[in-house]
Amino acid sequence: MNQGKVLLVDDNKEFLDVLSERITSKGLDVETATSGPEALGKPNLSGYDAIILDLVMPEMDGIETLRKIREANPELQVILMTGYGSVQKGVEAVKLGALDFLEKPADIKDILAKITEAKAKKAVIVQKNNEDKIKDILFTKGW
Repeated sequence: MNQGKVLLVDDNKEFLDVLSERITSKGLDVETATSGPEALGKPNLSGYDAIILDLVMPEMDGIETLRKIREANPELQVILMTGYGSVQKGVEAVKLGALDFLEKPADIKDILAKITEAKAKKAVIVQKNNEDKIKDILFTKGW
């Protein structure tokens, strides 16, 4: 049974492959991207329950990628991960809407817990948005 859909974004292909394999082995559907632009180009970006995003990448860093993801899909839950952690970047990421900020190497149990949290948070946001749309339709149509 599929327990969720995750997008992993990291410019280190070896790290990406290992983490993808570990998360897939726990029953989740995992897709990968090696850059911010590649992630943003995914055809169904809004379909992910969580996006795990590396902070330090060439071309477009994790903060800029996070900003663009949240502009296009505010309900998406993004977890930033880095080997170059700084409190300042972590605070900036959370202010921009990241669910959390993890330092590499993060324990697989911590990652899975964050994915579960992200999936639950996204579901609540989507449900509320749907309820708001229904209320708006009922109000504007006068039913």
